[in-house]
Amino acid sequence: MFSSLRSRLWLSYALLVVTALSVVAIILFVYLIRNPFLYRQTLERLQAVQTVVLERDGQSLSVVAQRASKNFNVRIVLFSADQQVLLDTAAKKEPALQFPKEKILPRSTPIFRDEKKSAWIYSLEKLPDNSYIMVAAPRPRVALTNVFTDDFLPLILQSGIFALLLSLVVAFFFARWIADPLQKVVIAARQMPSAAIKAVEPQGPHEVQELTRAFNGMIQRTQASQKSQREFVANVSHELKTPLTSVQGFAQALIDGTADTVESRQQAAQIIYDESARMHRMVLDLLDLARLDAGTADITMSPVDISALLNAIAEKFTPQSQRAGVEIKVKTVAALPAVSADGDRLAQVFTNLVDNALKFTPQGGVITLSVTLESDSLLSGRIMLVSVSDTGAGISADDLPHIFDRFYQADPARKGGEKHGAGLGLAIAHEIVQAHGGKISVRSRPGEGTSFEVFLPLMKK
Repeated sequence: MFSSLRSRLWLSYALLVVTALSVVAIILFVYLIRNPFLYRQTLERLQAVQTVVLERDGQSLSVVAQRASKNFNVRIVLFSADQQVLLDTAAKKEPALQFPKEKILPRSTPIFRDEKKSAWIYSLEKLPDNSYIMVAAPRPRVALTNVFTDDFLPLILQSGIFALLLSLVVAFFFARWIADPLQKVVIAARQMPSAAIKAVEPQGPHEVQELTRAFNGMIQRTQASQKSQREFVANVSHELKTPLTSVQGFAQALIDGTADTVESRQQAAQIIYDESARMHRMVLDLLDLARLDAGTADITMSPVDISALLNAIAEKFTPQSQRAGVEIKVKTVAALPAVSADGDRLAQVFTNLVDNALKFTPQGGVITLSVTLESDSLLSGRIMLVSVSDTGAGISADDLPHIFDRFYQADPARKGGEKHGAGLGLAIAHEIVQAHGGKISVRSRPGEGTSFEVFLPLMKK
């Protein structure tokens, strides 16, 4: 019956309300036992008699007190300033009374006891001459059942039940206010990982709205991940299909004798070799990405001299740059500090960037590898900025946000109309830089060249 969150919340609120009302009822009942309605009624009567006595219209106070005591059946006592008895209208009939002492926890109805421990209800007033007048009456006996039926029960029936019902209705709406948005989140979670699932509108308390927003963010990330996985599988299939088709076709030519000359057989074998090498490189790149994603890539951190690393890469690409008619420049600063990194992995990053720059820089262009020291609050302090810039055709604004996506390749104009690789190099570079606690970004405008910037944290001293 109370399996749902809404019903359990309502039950919790209901129990809380019942508990609070029960505590109030107990306190009220104890109060009524100590000060029932009859006590309060008696005190009001005594105060009225006291008012009558004090308004004596010039008559002697003792005479008025004696007459009032007889007419109203009360006991009137006058005390001097030093609290001694001056007049007691019932001194011959009742035990002597003393000036009442103040109590630490006074009752609503003032009560004190005489010499024989009989309880009296009284009203005490200080007069202008510092004397005191007290009007008292024996405390009436009240049965517990009378207190319950006359005082307690009507009050609880009239106000307690109404308050309970109102509280339960309010508790029901509060439970719905909290539970309904959560129920929508539960329904949406059960539909996962459907691609058609909609975001849940944030409702209810602030905490529930925060939970809903976090859930909506999870939906977006999950759907993006699913889309990425589908695109990844499709891209891998596409990238493998082309070389496999070539390998299969030329292998068939060798088998059925279509390649019947030495030159054609040599060409078929060379194409098979090149395409298999291409597939091998792509498989290695995919393995690299998988290890970097899983955090299991072999990265050994040690002090690395970035200046020496960039000069070595520039020297390695010298033959290719000379054939392409492109100049490679290295600009560093003096006394450059070392960075804590995996030298081989960083070489892989900058090799990929320089290789890309060579492919997209026309003859007569310049590729610049530069290093500067900067401050960056996001990467906690001073950092090293390594940039690889070219004077090529640049990258369009539509392609820039996707340049580090896996298998993404910019338009043919950027590539010079040729197909270069499978689009994994920049994705791998991005993952390697992140694994070093750094970041990589790109700045480019069509016709103005491209600059890749790698930010690396410096070694802490």
